Amino acid sequence: MPPTSPALSAPQKLALPPGLYESEVQTAPSKRLSPLERIVVEGGGPEPGASWGGSSGAELPKGFTIDTERRVCARGRRSFSPGPDSLSKHAGAVYPTPNRPSPLPPGTKWVPLPPASVGLRIREPPFPHTPPQYGSTSVVFQEDVETGVHLDPAIKEVQYNPTYDTMFAPEFGPENPFRTQQMAAPRNMLSGYAEPTHINDFMFEQQRRTFATYGYALDPSLDTQDVATKYIGSVEEAEKNQGLTVFETGQKKIEKRKKFKENDASNIDGFLGPWAKYVDEKEVAKPSEEEQKELDEITAKRQKKGKHEDDKPGEEKTILHVKEMYDYQGRSYLHVPQDVGVNLRSTVPPEKCYLPKKQLHVWSGHTKGVSAVRLFPLSGHILLSCSMDCKIKLWEVYGERRCLRTFIGHSKAVRDICFNNAGTQFLSAAYDRYLKLWDTETGQCVSRFTNRKVPYCVKFNPDEDKQSLFVAGMSDKKIVQWDIRSGEIVQEYDRHLGAVNTIVFVDENRRFVSTSDDKSLRVWEWDIPVDFKYIAEPSMHSMPAVTLSPNGKWLACQSMDNQILIFGAQNRFRLNKKKIFKGHMVAGYACQVDFSPDMSYVISGDADGKLNIWDWKTTKLYSRLKAHDKVCIGAVWHPHETSKVITCGWDGLIKLWD
Repeated sequence: MPPTSPALSAPQKLALPPGLYESEVQTAPSKRLSPLERIVVEGGGPEPGASWGGSSGAELPKGFTIDTERRVCARGRRSFSPGPDSLSKHAGAVYPTPNRPSPLPPGTKWVPLPPASVGLRIREPPFPHTPPQYGSTSVVFQEDVETGVHLDPAIKEVQYNPTYDTMFAPEFGPENPFRTQQMAAPRNMLSGYAEPTHINDFMFEQQRRTFATYGYALDPSLDTQDVATKYIGSVEEAEKNQGLTVFETGQKKIEKRKKFKENDASNIDGFLGPWAKYVDEKEVAKPSEEEQKELDEITAKRQKKGKHEDDKPGEEKTILHVKEMYDYQGRSYLHVPQDVGVNLRSTVPPEKCYLPKKQLHVWSGHTKGVSAVRLFPLSGHILLSCSMDCKIKLWEVYGERRCLRTFIGHSKAVRDICFNNAGTQFLSAAYDRYLKLWDTETGQCVSRFTNRKVPYCVKFNPDEDKQSLFVAGMSDKKIVQWDIRSGEIVQEYDRHLGAVNTIVFVDENRRFVSTSDDKSLRVWEWDIPVDFKYIAEPSMHSMPAVTLSPNGKWLACQSMDNQILIFGAQNRFRLNKKKIFKGHMVAGYACQVDFSPDMSYVISGDADGKLNIWDWKTTKLYSRLKAHDKVCIGAVWHPHETSKVITCGWDGLIKLWD
C-alpha cells in the first residue's frame, strides 16, 4: 500500500543521530517565520566526547534537500559562526564547525558547502515519503506553508528593498464581516479623512479671527476672486467694512496733538524742548456743572454710608427699684451685711467646698440674654449684670434678692463690666463703641470714653495707687489704656493680630495677660507697649475667656476646641498638659470659667446651657446641671460660700445654685 501525504499541520517524525537540539529558523531582515517552519528534535544529546564533523557533509535523509535561500540562526546549547572548513549537523540545519573526528554511521556521505555567508535549512520535499530511521532519536517537523517575506500593512518604513510582489501582496486573514463601510474607509483622524489643503497658517488664522471678531470670513470653497458674494457669515458687515480683516485696520491715522515749539537751547528762558505743553492743553481740571452735580451726589452718599450710627452717646439715666436708698442708719446698699450667716469681710476662703446641687433663686429682669455677671469686690453681697438689652442691673445676693438699680445709657448691647477695687464705681463696655464709668451708689454716669472702635473687654488696674487707670481690649487689635482723671488715652498696646478678647492681671498686678482672635496669648509689663511673652502654637485655638485662680498661680483659658487649658501664671506661662478639662461643648461661645475658693473645683457654662463642674486634681467631670435654656455664658463661684454658684445665660436669667 503506497504511503499517503500527511496533512500540512501534522508533524512527521524524522530519526536523526543523537546530539541534535531544537532550533528556531530566522530570516533576514530579522523577521520570524511561522511556527510551521520549526524543526523539533526529540531525544538525548551526543555521547560524552563525541561530536559531528568532517571534511564533507553528512548524508541527508532520503527525499530531503538543502535550502540555501535563507540565512538561519540556531538556538541551542551554543551559537555557531559559519566557517568554510567543515560542518556539523545542529538542530536540523547544516553549520560549518572546526574539524573533529566523527562517530558517523557507516555509509554516511558529506554534502559540499555553499559560501560561508549563507546559512542552511533542511526543508521537506513536496512529495510524500516515508522518512528513514537513524536510531532512537526522532525529529518532529511541520510543513512550510508561507513563502516569501510579508510586510505589515501598518509599517511606515522598510529597511531594505522589497520586491513588487512583497510590496503589493494581499493582506492575510479573513475580512471582518461586522465592519461598516465607514469603519473600513481610510481615516487619518477620529472623524474621517482630512485632505491636505494648500492654505497658509497665517491666512487661516487671519480668517478665523476675522470671523470671530466681525462675523464674516472669505469663503474657503471658492478659488476665484471674481465671485460677487465671496464671504460667508455676515455679508452686510463684510460689505460695510469692505472685507477688511482683523489685521488690516480701517482707521485713518490720528493726527498727533500739536505742541508749542521752542527747541533753541540758547534761549535760556524760553526753551521748551520735550517739556513743551500741548496747544489744546487745559491747565485747570475743573469739572463741568454736570460732572460737579454727579460728584456731589457720590460724596453725599459716601458720607452717609461712613457715618457711625448714634454718634452721640445715649442719654444716661438710672432707676432705683427699692423704696429707700438709705436705711435708718444712713447706710446704702453698698454696706456689707453682717447678718447673713457668713462673714463676708473675711479674707480667708472657706476650708472645704462642695458641689452645688439645686437651684436656689432666679433673678429675672433682663429682656434679652445676659452677657456677664460680676460680684461686688471682696464681699460679694451685690451682683452686677450686663445684658444685650443695653441695660446694666444691680441685684442683692442675700436677703430678699431684689433688683436694686438699673443703669441705662448704652444704645447697643453691653459686652463687659468691671468694678474698681472699692466697688464704688464700675466700667461698662458696649457695642455702641463707648466705655462708660458709673457711680454704683447714685447711678450717675461719671464719664465716657471712646476711640471709635468696639471695646470687647475692660479692666481696672487692681493696684491701689493706679485706680484711675484702666485698659480695654478693642476690635481693632489694640489694647488701649485710659486715664479717668484726664479722660485721655495714655498708652496703646498694639501687637495683636486680631480683636482682643480678654485682659487678666497677674504677678501682683505688675503684668497682664491678653488673648485675641489671632489664637495667641501675650503677656505684657504694665505701661510697656511691647509684649515680653508671646505664646502661640499651631495647635492652639482662640481663647475668648480667661480667669486667674484664687491662689494666683494658674490661668484657666476656655479654648475654642471644647477644652479648658491651664497655663502657669507666675513666671514661664507654660501650658500644664496634665490639667486639661474636657467634656463640654463651647465652640463659638466665650463661656466664663471660674474656680471654687478652695481650688478644688473648676466650673464653666457651655453652649447647651449646662453648668459643668470638674475636679481640679483629677480633671474629672463631676457634675453637669441643666442651668439655662440657651447658652450658659457666665458662671461665678461666690468667694465666701462653700457651694453657692451664680450663672447667667442668653435666656435673660441669672440663677443661684447651692
